[in-house]
Amino acid sequence: MLRDAMPALEHHAQFLVAPTHPALPGHFPGSPVVPGVVVLDEVRAIAARWLGESLALAGLPQVKFSAPLLPGRTAQVRLQRDGARLRFAVSDAAGVPLASG
Repeated sequence: MLRDAMPALEHHAQFLVAPTHPALPGHFPGSPVVPGVVVLDEVRAIAARWLGESLALAGLPQVKFSAPLLPGRTAQVRLQRDGARLRFAVSDAAGVPLASG
């Protein structure tokens, strides 16, 4: 749970999933894409580093995957703190939306 005394803030970061990531084989052979759970775990890890605390996801009431993230491509993450909730948006380097929630 996020501390309610913290002001609403925004944070920007990026991540890259290497083509050798262990979740990629079989997802999908010949045209690999980064699994959504890997994208969400990267977002969680970025949020934990930003807030300086361990985060366990209690739930994801709304997540939308708009386009696939390809291995070896940089993803941009925008986090917004809204009370005890975090909102996120993931896009590719060109600004194309990939996921939000």
